[in-house]
Amino acid sequence: MKINLVTVGKIKEGYLSAAIEEYAKRLSRFCKLNIIEVAEGRNKAEEGIAVSKKLKGKVIVFDIGGELVSSQEFATLFAEAMVNGDSEFSLVIGGSEGLDAAVIGKADRKISFGRVTYPHQLMRVIVMEQLYRAVTINNNITYHK
Repeated sequence: MKINLVTVGKIKEGYLSAAIEEYAKRLSRFCKLNIIEVAEGRNKAEEGIAVSKKLKGKVIVFDIGGELVSSQEFATLFAEAMVNGDSEFSLVIGGSEGLDAAVIGKADRKISFGRVTYPHQLMRVIVMEQLYRAVTINNNITYHK
């Protein structure tokens, strides 16, 4: 499985970088992970163009208006897609203003981890943790309780 985590902006806080690196290390035994950072633009449309150029495979965007899913449902999304022959995924986290409508329109799935707003840098850590949780669920490894 190949996962491209396409994000707007760079991580500026060391403690967030450390968490992301830890989950990337854990994920490395299950998948090939590429973290692709695109520069923050002057507006969402500019960022959307840059993000769109990086999308490959099945596209999943994180959007507050997306489908609310549990960790188990998130894991099932990957398991079912792989059974259907999908092996590459692009997961997209927008910048501080969210995602451009054009990027959202390209999504195969719109996912929400809740109706609260998270800073986009923290959202990267949350997505990494949920990815790790998903692969442990799908591989019957004790992590998810």
